[in-house]
Amino acid sequence: MPDSPLLYAFADGVATLTFNRPSVFNSINQTVALALQQHLRDCQANASVRAVVLTGTGRAFCAGQDLAEITGPDAPDVSEIVEKHYNPIVLLIRELEKPIIAAVNGVAAGAGANLALACDIVVAKESAAFIQAFSKIGLVPDSGGTYFLPRLVGMQRASALMLTGDKVSAAEAVQMGMIYKAFADDSFDQEVAKLASKMANLPTKGLAYTKHLLNRSFGNDLAQQLRAEGDYQLRAGQTTDYREGVTAFLEKRQPTFTGQ
Repeated sequence: MPDSPLLYAFADGVATLTFNRPSVFNSINQTVALALQQHLRDCQANASVRAVVLTGTGRAFCAGQDLAEITGPDAPDVSEIVEKHYNPIVLLIRELEKPIIAAVNGVAAGAGANLALACDIVVAKESAAFIQAFSKIGLVPDSGGTYFLPRLVGMQRASALMLTGDKVSAAEAVQMGMIYKAFADDSFDQEVAKLASKMANLPTKGLAYTKHLLNRSFGNDLAQQLRAEGDYQLRAGQTTDYREGVTAFLEKRQPTFTGQ
């Protein structure tokens, strides 16, 4: 439905989730948060979905929390919204056994920026920007921001960005390792579609195992990580896609992966 605050589309193995509140820069309210949680669960359960794209309509990717929802007389505590809305989304993103691409089409601020950074691959329009806006209203970064950003750009830079709330252009974000790539605005949609199609046609289980290993690497020591790599390599070696990949290599042809 075009009036839905969160749009869902599916084609050729790719599910696209689109924030659709352009009049408020795609800020997130309860309806959007719960819908996003459910769509992520559905994407996990649906074997036909082999890649997910998260993006926005209009000039913004997502401006974070809709402040109108937390400033009324009967508004819930901010901590309650974080616990019930954002934390489940971040965990669902990281536990999703399919690659998820944040296609940042415009400004990504506050929780909107951090939800993007939780995704497996982040690409942006050259005109897009990232802002850790929390300090400007007296809040602390949430939605995994204090977890992901220092790991992406280092403690010093993450600290400065979060304390100052300075805007980071897409080009700067690429340079500092915050995101993967920035694309020209006029070719952004085509580049995202190309990347999503590539992900949807790779060995889905192998990608999921890689994602599990990356998640574990934040807490494991080297010996633990080496053991985990061995465990997941064993699982990957038992997949249909592994057999197809090896056979295609030996037969000097392009493999046809099924996600199994």
